[in-house]
Amino acid sequence: MSQHCCNLHEIVNKMTRHHFPFEDNVIPRNGVYLLFETGEYGHGADRIVRVGTHTGPNQLRSRLKQHFVQENKDRSIFRKNIGRCLLNRDKDPYTSVWELDFTTREAKLNNGHLVDPAYQSNIESRVSDYIQKHFSFCVLAIEDKPERLSLESRLISTLSLCDECAPSVQWLGMSSPHEKIRRSGLWQVNELYKEPLNNQDFDRIEVLASESR
Repeated sequence: MSQHCCNLHEIVNKMTRHHFPFEDNVIPRNGVYLLFETGEYGHGADRIVRVGTHTGPNQLRSRLKQHFVQENKDRSIFRKNIGRCLLNRDKDPYTSVWELDFTTREAKLNNGHLVDPAYQSNIESRVSDYIQKHFSFCVLAIEDKPERLSLESRLISTLSLCDECAPSVQWLGMSSPHEKIRRSGLWQVNELYKEPLNNQDFDRIEVLASESR
C-alpha cells in the first residue's frame, strides 16, 4: 500500500495547485479536492492531508468556500476539526461549546445561551487565518456523483493504510481529541482503512491529473 500512496503523491504533486485567495473560474464545478498543508511531507513530496468532495451538483466551489472563507464551523467539519485542535492545544474550556452543533432551531433554543458571540467569532477568524495561510489544494474534475464519492473513499483509504506517510511531530492535527485524526495524519475520520485504490483507479487518476496540468 505504501507504493500505491507514493504513486498517488507523485501524480497529484504535478497537478495545478490552488492557494487562497482562489478565483471561482479556475476551479471545476464538480470534482474531488486534495488538500496539502505547509510543513507536511510524504514520499518526498507535499503530503495529502485531506480528501473531499461534494454531493450537490456544481457545488465544489461552494464547498471549498465553506472551508476557506465562510466562518461557520457547523457547515464544515474540516473547520470544526481545526478549531478543536487550536482550542485543545491551548486547553481552552470553550472547547465544550465549540463541539455543539447549532444548525437546528432546537439546538439554538437549548444551547444558544452558552455561546459567547465575540469569542466564537474570534475562534472562527483564527480558523480562517490558519486554513488560508497553511493549505493549498488540487482538484480532480469529475462530473459524475457516484464516481466522485467512490474515488474519494478509496483515496482516503489508500492514504490511511500507508505505513510510510506519517504526520510530522509539529502537525496541528496531533492536538486533535480524535484518535483517528492523530493516527491517520488526515483531517477526517470517515472512510479510513477501507478499500484502497486499484489499478483501474490509477489509470483514471492519471487521465484526470493530466487534464489539470
